[in-house]
Amino acid sequence: MTTNINANTTPPAVSAPPGQLPYTKDSFVSDQDVRWCPGCGDYSILSTMQRTLAKSAFPREKYVFISGIGCSSRFPYYMKTYGFHSIHGRAPSIATGLKCVNPDLKIWLITGDGDGLSIGGNHLIHCMRRNVDLNILLVNNRIYGLTKGQYSPTSPVGQVTKSSPYGSIEHPINALCVAIASEATFIARTLDTDPMHMGAILERAAAHKGISFVEIYQNCIIFNDKAFGPVTGRDTREDRMIYLEHGKPLVFGKKREKAIRIKGLQPEMVELSKVDPKDLLIHNEKDPLPHYAYLLTQMEYPEMPVPFGVFRAIEKPTYEDMMEEQIQEVIKTKGKGSLKNLIYGPSTWTVK
Repeated sequence: MTTNINANTTPPAVSAPPGQLPYTKDSFVSDQDVRWCPGCGDYSILSTMQRTLAKSAFPREKYVFISGIGCSSRFPYYMKTYGFHSIHGRAPSIATGLKCVNPDLKIWLITGDGDGLSIGGNHLIHCMRRNVDLNILLVNNRIYGLTKGQYSPTSPVGQVTKSSPYGSIEHPINALCVAIASEATFIARTLDTDPMHMGAILERAAAHKGISFVEIYQNCIIFNDKAFGPVTGRDTREDRMIYLEHGKPLVFGKKREKAIRIKGLQPEMVELSKVDPKDLLIHNEKDPLPHYAYLLTQMEYPEMPVPFGVFRAIEKPTYEDMMEEQIQEVIKTKGKGSLKNLIYGPSTWTVK
């Protein structure tokens, strides 16, 4: 197992002068050389994260960035915070353990479509269903970049790669569907080429009490360039993307002339001028049931525009809070335990 606590010394606690934040973006820039390919979307994600954290007075020494294996998993080296570069797919388990023993930490878990949805899929699901109070960023580029271009769990059917020379025959995983099925309490999607939107989503995720899961569409310029181009390209995005806003209808198009309504159990595109406003689908990120958020995940190009923004934001008790309550209740009724009594207690046996 490879671990990394950044070579930087422990960041000192900083007190903010009245009306002034203690940090700038540079406060979160480490002294490590950033080793991503020129043009990689990860640069935008890293820079946006550093700017986002600089907007808060939360103590820098209480941030921890934990990652698995992959291009995006280099993230902890480049943040001037504590970091842990762990093993393939196991970052959610490590992050869960750390949050449980030190709940005042602000933990960001950085993973990719391969690390998080393949070898780490099981760990990711259980982290989300437990509602651990930490933030997950899943960087999705629909390819294995670090190992040089094999198809990943999110690669589309037919994609030709080094490990699928005649086209992938696997149906891709929808990352947000996994999050919804796991009952994550905050679910969102953003993209590397819109840092303003990404920053707003990261702020929302950081402020959420409970698990936050953010999928980021990211471009791998070397092995899967323009994978999301048909949706997020400059010339097409207004007609093929919808930015979600709580309490507002799903309206899109270059002239804001299109919208979404529900027909039966399916979303349907309509001309805004030809329908009654009362029939339009109104975005509700606070719906306690997962049905509506799941419906949004099924809106995919080319049949439908693709939603970006907060799909779901609800409140539930967090795992670490419930664990602490249970511990205190047991101590109250049974007293503090003894390690010696546990070791030499009646729950032992002898093998002859």
